[in-house]
Amino acid sequence: MMITLIDLNKTFIKDGNKIEVLKELNLTISRGQSLAILGVSGAGKSTLIHILGTLDRPTSGTMLFDDVNIFAWEEQKLAQFRNEKIGFVFQFHNLLPEFNSLENTMMPALIHGVPYREARERAESILSEVGLGNRLTHRPGELSGGEQQRVAVARALIMEPEIILADEPTGNLDSETGRKIEDIMLELNRTRNITLVVVTHNKSLADRMSKCIGLHDGKIHNYA
Repeated sequence: MMITLIDLNKTFIKDGNKIEVLKELNLTISRGQSLAILGVSGAGKSTLIHILGTLDRPTSGTMLFDDVNIFAWEEQKLAQFRNEKIGFVFQFHNLLPEFNSLENTMMPALIHGVPYREARERAESILSEVGLGNRLTHRPGELSGGEQQRVAVARALIMEPEIILADEPTGNLDSETGRKIEDIMLELNRTRNITLVVVTHNKSLADRMSKCIGLHDGKIHNYA
């Protein structure tokens, strides 16, 4: 298994009160799998995706990546792991408005120290792959919502990650545009064997994935 969660809990303290967001989660995610995590707002979906992406730490329990307890690592090593292994696609694309499509896509590679020329070549290739080969020099404000999300997908792929984590990636898009983004992510999962985990409340998207689970009141439930 690529990722294994064992008795994982996440608790927040607010105004002196303990809020249990995730409770005793046990989950396995196989390499190359496409997994949908369904649940209503407040079910703990985003918290779970943040922990899977090492953006947050569990309060207790264990997460193994290829049988390694990565939360035992110091922050610098964890950040390097995140940059190399994980690509993120969020509901809000978070593109930098002053940079064009090519520059936004290149950013994670440049931060990692990839030479500029190599980063540019990678970005051009990926943007062409997601259908934006003719929009390289356009800034986010000059792109449609769907095009902006395609740039976000390209940016997530620039470091050739082993896993893509997507949090409501089509939540701000109309159904037709959202379907195109779904097609791109599922094609990448199929052709590149990239593990795909999508948090969503969209049942039609969930039905396209190889596995689906439900999250309710911080606990995992089987999804029929």
